Amino acid sequence: MSVLVFCIVFIFLGFSTQAQNFTCSPKDLDSLRAFAEHLESGVGVWGFNASSPNCCSWEGITCSSSSSLGLNDPINYGRVVKLELGAKRLLGNISEYLGNLEQLRTLNLSHNLLRGFIPQSLLHLPKLEILDLSNNEISGWFPSSINLPLIRVLNVSENSIMGSVPVGICSNSTKILVMNMAENHFSGILPLGLGNCTSLEELSLAANFISGGLPEDIFQLLNLNKLALQENLFSGQLSNLIGNLSNLVQVDLSLNEFSGNLPDVFDKFVQLRQFSAQSNRFSGKIPTSLANSPIISTISLRNNSLGGTIDLNCSAMVNLVSLNLATNQFHGEIPGNLPTCPKLRTINFARNNFSGQVPESFKNFQSLSYISLSNSSISDLTVALEILQHCRNLTTLVLTLNFRDEEMPSNPSLQFVGLKTLVIANCRLTGHIPQWLNGCRNLQLLDLSWNRLEGSIPHWFGNLSSLFYLDLSNNSFTGEIPKELTGMQSLISGNVSMEEPSPDFPFFVRRNQSGFKYKQVVSFPPTLELGNNFLTGPIWPEFGNLKELHVLDLKCNNLSGPIPSSLSGMTSLETLDLSFNNLNGTIPSSLSRLSFLSKFSVAHNDLSGAIPTGGQFPTFPNSSFEGNRDLCGEHGPHPCPENSKIPRISADRSKKSRGKTIAMGVGIGLGTIILLSLVSLIIVCSCKRRVVDQEKEDSHTTEKGFEDISSLVILCQNKDCNKGILLDDLLKATDNFDQSNIIGCGGFGLVYKAILPDGKKVAIKRLSGEYFQMEREFQAEIETLSRAQHQNLVHLQGYCKYRTDRLLIYTYMENGSLDYWLHEKTDGPTSLDWKTRLQITQGAARGLAYLHQSCEPHILHRDIKSSNILLNEKFEAHLADFGLARLILPYDTHVTTDLVGTLGYIPPEYGQASVATYKGDIYSFGVVLLELLTSKRPMDMCRPRASRDLISWVAQMKREKRETEVFDPFIYDKQHAPQMLTVLEIACLCLSENRGYGLALSN
Repeated sequence: MSVLVFCIVFIFLGFSTQAQNFTCSPKDLDSLRAFAEHLESGVGVWGFNASSPNCCSWEGITCSSSSSLGLNDPINYGRVVKLELGAKRLLGNISEYLGNLEQLRTLNLSHNLLRGFIPQSLLHLPKLEILDLSNNEISGWFPSSINLPLIRVLNVSENSIMGSVPVGICSNSTKILVMNMAENHFSGILPLGLGNCTSLEELSLAANFISGGLPEDIFQLLNLNKLALQENLFSGQLSNLIGNLSNLVQVDLSLNEFSGNLPDVFDKFVQLRQFSAQSNRFSGKIPTSLANSPIISTISLRNNSLGGTIDLNCSAMVNLVSLNLATNQFHGEIPGNLPTCPKLRTINFARNNFSGQVPESFKNFQSLSYISLSNSSISDLTVALEILQHCRNLTTLVLTLNFRDEEMPSNPSLQFVGLKTLVIANCRLTGHIPQWLNGCRNLQLLDLSWNRLEGSIPHWFGNLSSLFYLDLSNNSFTGEIPKELTGMQSLISGNVSMEEPSPDFPFFVRRNQSGFKYKQVVSFPPTLELGNNFLTGPIWPEFGNLKELHVLDLKCNNLSGPIPSSLSGMTSLETLDLSFNNLNGTIPSSLSRLSFLSKFSVAHNDLSGAIPTGGQFPTFPNSSFEGNRDLCGEHGPHPCPENSKIPRISADRSKKSRGKTIAMGVGIGLGTIILLSLVSLIIVCSCKRRVVDQEKEDSHTTEKGFEDISSLVILCQNKDCNKGILLDDLLKATDNFDQSNIIGCGGFGLVYKAILPDGKKVAIKRLSGEYFQMEREFQAEIETLSRAQHQNLVHLQGYCKYRTDRLLIYTYMENGSLDYWLHEKTDGPTSLDWKTRLQITQGAARGLAYLHQSCEPHILHRDIKSSNILLNEKFEAHLADFGLARLILPYDTHVTTDLVGTLGYIPPEYGQASVATYKGDIYSFGVVLLELLTSKRPMDMCRPRASRDLISWVAQMKREKRETEVFDPFIYDKQHAPQMLTVLEIACLCLSENRGYGLALSN
């Protein structure tokens, strides 16, 4: 046996060595070199070696010998049979010379940055079986001449290809199995010809602009198991011929303009599991064959014009799991036989015309988990709750816009032990908040808004440890706000995350000022909405304990007393509305520390004194402060007296340090081509609103103010800067700072993309806001970035000063931020391989080490995070956003400061003392390392509780000796495991209480 094993190993190694020693065919070599020459970047990542004559040894290349391919070459060359360069960040055009690789079987260039047209030559490769060009930036028309006789997979999805769907491929490509052309710009009608692709199993034309009806020959694709036509302009009736496609498993016709009756042919499908036709114009009844299907698991017919009664044969529908019939015209009673569908978990019947009550049979509905009956004209809430309490697996119950003018049931025996979401809003219910809600110990979201409930708000809400969203607004509650609400554990510790619902559910309706809006449960931020009631008494200082709260809305009550300065402790707060109350005193300057605050109003109170000017306050409109006649300042009814000290968060305390402390520039937002996160979206919108307001108020800051300065010279700060740039050039490059050129927003202004006359791209930050702070920002940015010049710091190219305008010109970062690639871009994590992530890590570390060690005076960044690490076209890291930075002399170890930074990156000691140290930056850098290793955000409300806090989760996995399970599966392999484990150890050193500067960054 041992001899046999030896022989097998010997033969295998012999063949392997022989395969590696193939000499690449000169013709193939020339073709690949020509392909590489057409690329602008990414060649190095690919591993292309122009000096190597053997292309068979290059990464992504697979060769076979001429002899094994049956070729009569005079020399047994290696012929390229596979070119697999997916997710290599290749930038440029696809060379037509690839069409010379005549033995090519597989061509995978997916998930890159390739643009231009698809070369005609690629569609005439005689041996090609797999062509994958998906997830690129390819444009133009798809070639009309196609000859791929052996093609099995064609994927050009997620590009910008135009023209008609190229059905001509079916003329001589009878072996094709997969055709994916989704998410492009194909238009016109779907021509005849698809029926010739007789072997086709998957057809996806989703998210295009294809119109008209379906050609009849599409119903000849008898092997089709997936048909995805959603998000187009298809119209007309759906033919009964679709029943010929008996092997279909998934059908999605959503978001089109199909009309007429659904064909009654579902009994012909032997494998159909999912059928979605939502958001069309289908009418009539649910087909009998669909209502009796024993194999269907998901039915989504939401948002059509279907009607009649719902007649499902649940005894036959043994696999039905999800049923969505919302927004139709169904009438009659809710079917009482639904509990006999043995697997049915999700029901959405919202916005129909039902009558009657919840059926008594629902007491036996043990599989039911989610149900929405919103706006369905049902009655008797008492009966509904008494029945539904028996559904032991029920977690979500949405009953909005029903039970008009009924009384809230107060039966103390009601029990909903497993309920997590309860919405009974907009029903005009009377009565009080019932005691039985206190027994819903797992409740996470409760919405009783827009009713007529009265009495006091129960104190026991504070004992519901999982409750993170409470909306009692627009009722008639009286008395004080229960102090117990300030002790809600989920809003203090944030140890709750909403269970992920089934797809497309639950949606329900909520009213806002402009009408109705739809919201989904997982999108709800931690919220306390108590507005539009008759509440009295103070705003408790203890609200400051709610560090996880995002929205606090107390508007339109009778609250009195001062605004507590301790509200600044709500460090996650995004919305604070205290308008239309009887509050007095001043606006606490401490609220300037709420760095996430994007909506703020104290309008129509009795406040006095100066409006704070720090933090986000310059971005709020005048309407946030109106109706307070004794307020003063930029947004107040009148300016403050000269001897009035405007409250601000100042850095005066830092004068105690021996070194000079200067506030650096606030966020430059370079390269944010695509918005980075929900918080960034809110800030950008706020900044845009603020700029508009300023331009109406101050004629000096309008674009017209630039008209007489076309010859003003931009002063350069960089030796590579074009010293011939004029301000007029910047105005033309940004179209007079038109909103269409905005790519981001810093704390003191918007950032614009501009292409200079010499073709160079730059990012221009136009400062705005209160003059003193703007000037300080401007001078600090110039001084610091002039002093701190390093290859891994963003470069200041120049600046301009004119009247009250300040412009800063930076090098443009082509690939945006690390945050975008890790968390926002759909294919971002798969595009960042380990080698690139390690390169980014090393670059960021070098930049930080320079700030801490080499720059004189040294600089504490104080806001290291993935969105402040910008990437150029080569994915080289550049630290950016010095808005929170502080200068520090070499012999100092810290500066005294306010709590600043970004949630998830702030070291624990910053919350215990107002001291910033080198170790703070090291801690934040450790968080970034974990992001690079895991592709997870530091904090994520939608993750399961155990993994919501990234640092705690990684620490737990390390304790359980499961380190390798934290790594992003897209980058983890045995080859790189030792390096990744080493970087993980470095990250843990950075995050430890005993972290040391030299140990961390030297590693």
